[in-house]
Amino acid sequence: MKSLRCRASHCWMALLAGVTVLWIPLGAGAGDDHPSLSMTEAISTALQHNPQVQAVRHQVDAAIAQVTMARSGLLPQLDASESFNRTTSPLWSFGTKLNQGVITEQDFIPDRLNNPDPINNFRTALTLTWSLFDGGRTWIGWQQARRNEQAGILALKRTQQSIIAQTAIAYMSCLLAEENLSVVVQALDTARAHQKVVEDRQRSGMAVKSDLLRAQVRIADLEQQRLQAHSQVRVALAMLGAVMGKPEQVPANARLAQPSEYGAIQGELDEWIRRALHERPDLEQLAIQQEIARQEVARARSGHHPTLALQGEYEINTESFDDSKDNYTVGAVLRMNLYSGQRISAQIAEAKATLAKIKSMQTGLELGVRVDTQKAFYQAHSARQSIQVAQTAVDQAQEGLRIVTNRYENGLLPVVSLLDAQVALQQAQTQHFRALHDYQVARISLSLASGVIDQSVFP
Repeated sequence: MKSLRCRASHCWMALLAGVTVLWIPLGAGAGDDHPSLSMTEAISTALQHNPQVQAVRHQVDAAIAQVTMARSGLLPQLDASESFNRTTSPLWSFGTKLNQGVITEQDFIPDRLNNPDPINNFRTALTLTWSLFDGGRTWIGWQQARRNEQAGILALKRTQQSIIAQTAIAYMSCLLAEENLSVVVQALDTARAHQKVVEDRQRSGMAVKSDLLRAQVRIADLEQQRLQAHSQVRVALAMLGAVMGKPEQVPANARLAQPSEYGAIQGELDEWIRRALHERPDLEQLAIQQEIARQEVARARSGHHPTLALQGEYEINTESFDDSKDNYTVGAVLRMNLYSGQRISAQIAEAKATLAKIKSMQTGLELGVRVDTQKAFYQAHSARQSIQVAQTAVDQAQEGLRIVTNRYENGLLPVVSLLDAQVALQQAQTQHFRALHDYQVARISLSLASGVIDQSVFP
């Protein structure tokens, strides 16, 4: 088990290292009043403080404690007790005197036997119980607990993978929101520059007032977009702070990091599917749960087997602690169920049904893993192609705006054409950043679907 935890630890160190490769600061050179937050820091914080991760980590601790509890059933149980009794019952009074070793001839007088005086007794006892054989029930329970601990570690690993993906996607959403804000600000600067051109043309009598009004409406619309984009940045940062479990570490003026490149997805679809079926922790977890359910069938059947337990007790009896008498009892108990009202048969049937359910769940999960991997793979390739298309559209829109601006300044085109060219460039830039974002999200989704997050997925 120690080696399993070590392998899991090394795995997460590699995964965390993989997501930090080739990321550079956005807005480097800014003042210290804009604290930076890298992808590495965001993921590391999330893995430590995200409530989902903490909850599953506590489940692992509980599973470790259950192993200890299950193993204790194989060991002898020793209990100490101290009790006090005061009685006038003829039977118990005579027996108490025997235990205390204070019986005299006068105690056999019929009147004293029938009407004894009250007697006190302090009883100190050590009791030993050791189950020597119970049909394998305790042993199987211990093995189940150990396997359940391994399943818990795999559940923690899968939860950490999910949180890495959620954090990375939230981080990319923040970058997209910032890029959208940047596009709107750039479009606003361009619109204001063009408004000055319209004003100059109006003063020279080459443009009508309606052209200026159109330009002013365009600026007002962009101002509204800027406010909305700024709000979206704040919301995206808040969502990132929530998934990290530390909202205070994501201030509104946080400076994030932009990926420096967008490498292509490596490998064919069949290879990714095979990798997912081999690497997904939740698939391995279900396989362990299936094994636990199979052991539960054997554990239920052990109810038909006899049980053998060793019992022993040492006790001291006294009335006032000035004198005492001790004794001991040892023995063995053999017990075998002859009729349980079909309780044991029902337990076996329940265990078999649970085993069949887990087998069906495993089949369903394997189908889901295949679909998730295929979906992420195709989306990644589609988004990769969209990046080049979107970049071409941006270049064309920039050239179109340059041409339209020159023609408008020469009086060859109306202001509507100029405004349309501005909108076209803004939309093309927005689509380009959206394509970059979608590709990164698809890469993250593919890594999550395949059960790995490493350098082959993050550039």
